[in-house]
Amino acid sequence: MDYATLKTFKPSEFEDAADGYRSMGSMAHAAKDHIENSVAAGMRKALSGEAAEASQKQLQALAKNFLYTQTECGVISTALNGFAYDIAAAQRKLDAAVHDAEADGCRVGADGSVAFPAGRKPGAEKDTEGGTVTGSAGGNATSDALDRQAANIHPNPNFGKALGYADRIADALKEATDADTKWAPKIRALKADDDLTVSARDWTDVTSDTGGVRDAADAYLHTIKPPPKNDWPQDNANWWNGLSEEEREAYVSMHPASIGALDGLPSAVRDDANRIVLAEQRGAKQVEYVAWLGKEPEHYRPYISPVTGREVKGAMVPTDEWKEWDEKKKQLENGYKGMDAIQKRFDSYTSESNRPYLLGFDGADMGRAIVSIGNPDTADNVVTYVPGTFAELASIDGDIGRAAALQTEAERQDPAHSTASIVWLGYDAPQGIMTDATETKWADGAREPLGNFVQGIAEANHHGAKQTLLGHSYGTLVVGETMSMHVDLPVENAIMVGSPGVGVDHAKDLNIPPDHVFAATAGNDLINAAPPPARDPLSPKAYWDMFDDHTIVHGTDPTSDDFGGQVFEVPDGKLPGHNWDVMPAHSQYWDEKPLGSLAKIVTGGRP
Repeated sequence: MDYATLKTFKPSEFEDAADGYRSMGSMAHAAKDHIENSVAAGMRKALSGEAAEASQKQLQALAKNFLYTQTECGVISTALNGFAYDIAAAQRKLDAAVHDAEADGCRVGADGSVAFPAGRKPGAEKDTEGGTVTGSAGGNATSDALDRQAANIHPNPNFGKALGYADRIADALKEATDADTKWAPKIRALKADDDLTVSARDWTDVTSDTGGVRDAADAYLHTIKPPPKNDWPQDNANWWNGLSEEEREAYVSMHPASIGALDGLPSAVRDDANRIVLAEQRGAKQVEYVAWLGKEPEHYRPYISPVTGREVKGAMVPTDEWKEWDEKKKQLENGYKGMDAIQKRFDSYTSESNRPYLLGFDGADMGRAIVSIGNPDTADNVVTYVPGTFAELASIDGDIGRAAALQTEAERQDPAHSTASIVWLGYDAPQGIMTDATETKWADGAREPLGNFVQGIAEANHHGAKQTLLGHSYGTLVVGETMSMHVDLPVENAIMVGSPGVGVDHAKDLNIPPDHVFAATAGNDLINAAPPPARDPLSPKAYWDMFDDHTIVHGTDPTSDDFGGQVFEVPDGKLPGHNWDVMPAHSQYWDEKPLGSLAKIVTGGRP
């Protein structure tokens, strides 16, 4: 960038453009919310049939378009502000150099050269006429030494001063040129396909665009105070409240996953950020899946008899290469199964009371997600359900269904008060009954995140919601460890169903009154100490006999008299059937009767 261009450059024009894109993003966000919360939800509640379903698909596509627009506008706004910040920094250095030069009797030319007046060194007989120098950028120890030597040799004392100013000008011009070179390709890349379909590839481009802008805008983003390192919900909330709207939107656009995970922030903010993360990771998974489909190897090969060593005519078997390919294909399919289940909730709710909020999301490995049915920031009652063994993102649809069923029943029983029902899969759950679930390490790693989450709900809910923690199976150990490790956790009730133990010996160890600790275990739940007798010849009693006489491995049985809590009744539940469905009783706590008991506790009653 030359001297004249930098001298007349107006960073404010780019900042104004950034404000325009930020405003456009806000309008896209408002349009998305209106479509999802008013138009689509209202239509689902009032209309049905093929025409209504077709309209819903169009509305869903339109909402996704607005989400994409909102996201890209945030990235563009940050890029323009980042570019303006870098150029303005160079411009300030240029202006300072020019001001200092002119104050020192020099004159800066239109090309950035510096003219110096005549001058005489001490002891000289006459003045040496003035001249003009052009600086060089990027000085180092060697070049600086040469400049000093030249200044000492030159008979005009103003030469050295002018050369210093010229070098400062050259440095400013180089800094501006470097900024222009850095930003030009990144800003040019911020464009969408010229169609009305937001594809998976478009979302992977968003991820790429965001990463590029985030790296380039490092200096600008460093002017925004980062979140507190301690990750304490109250400090997170204070940090967020101390940011301007521009700073908030810049941080969300560049760090959506970080914002989505910050306990203590408003649920709507976390939801917006996590919806972006969900869309980007879902797009990446789909692109990977489609690419993998294109690599399908030969499916079958002739069967070679292991006895004769000869090919069996007409017999074909899958190739080893195809088996490996198919296994990874299934893994990729499972990778976005849970993502689709979450999106399905956003595409199917019917009112504000059962609107979903995505309060946490990470699609890596087994995956994690925190989904609330209803807004926990405004709810009178908030119940957080922690699932147990075998829980993972791929199967989260069932857990969200449980949370939704409890929210519906709670509001049916207590229509005067609102209830938000959350499924908290914010940890890696054990994936084996006889192996992983006997260890505490999964709960050990979950107790601090769950404690922070509950504290964050209290921080964001300003009218004192009554909070209940509900653990199922291994999730009861997570709840128990969390409550026992936090003396002042804002939890009113704890519910443990199908528990292998909660990590403590007595209800009072959970730091709430024992009569607010509730537990139930179905008579035919496999978690029980002794397996029930086989009641028909098809019952797999042999399977049940594999269990020890004491499967309560994590402290005292919360349904025992020794534990000191409140035990409520639930049906015995079904025994395992001949199809080796060994979990029917262990999974029946959301059936009609036990669900009613859970809702009574959540709304402040007694089962």
